[in-house]
Amino acid sequence: MSTIKELYAYRQMIISLVKKDLRGRYKGSVLGFMWTFINPLFQLIVYTIVFEHILDATVDKYYLYLFVALIPWIFFSSAITTGAASVLAQKELVKKIYFPRMVIPISYVTSCFVNMLLSFIVVFAVIIVTGTGFNFLALLTLPVIMIVEYIFALGMSLLTSAVTVYFRDLEHILSIVAMAWMYMTPIVYTVPPQYEKYFRLNPMTHIIECYRTVLYNKQVPDLSTLLLAAGLGVFFLIFGAMVFNKLQRHFAEEL
Repeated sequence: MSTIKELYAYRQMIISLVKKDLRGRYKGSVLGFMWTFINPLFQLIVYTIVFEHILDATVDKYYLYLFVALIPWIFFSSAITTGAASVLAQKELVKKIYFPRMVIPISYVTSCFVNMLLSFIVVFAVIIVTGTGFNFLALLTLPVIMIVEYIFALGMSLLTSAVTVYFRDLEHILSIVAMAWMYMTPIVYTVPPQYEKYFRLNPMTHIIECYRTVLYNKQVPDLSTLLLAAGLGVFFLIFGAMVFNKLQRHFAEEL
């Protein structure tokens, strides 16, 4: 509770760091903040060309099937890979002033989350332009899915960002893990029925499927399928916070 109270007291710092990160992502580039929308759009084009036209994917409206899963995955992947180095990236700030160090990974994951929300503008635009349409009742469940994913990503980021200060190789290991994890999650393909039970052990499978149910199938998802992801998210959030609090005592010396 003391950690929560301290973080609440430093909420303005979190907001400031989120704004700074969002402004700094494409600072100096000609198109600036427009890259928030251009990046996922170009990824959609490349994946669609490769999987739908070259590899001949049989999924109806494959571009949408892919896009509604790719945007949440980009958020999650960024949170656990780049987020692992978030404390290292702010080492000068850590050395100079006192503040709850947990502010750093929280602000970074929140920044990635806001970026995902902005990217969903492109998703909605694609749905509208293609005439696919929405189920507005199903859309009401979208915030629940997003919150579950945010908690899961934040918990993992707290854990990895603290450990990376002491074990720098973890940042590079996580890049490989994220790449493998992506292909173990049904983002660019459908799961063969005989392997479905194994994919169910992956919490991101349930999160991605819920996004697809809402935005691709236009149905209200069974939110009980999120229990695994939600449970793991809460576990990693508590465990990650405990590890972070323990390791942060010597951050300044290690940095």
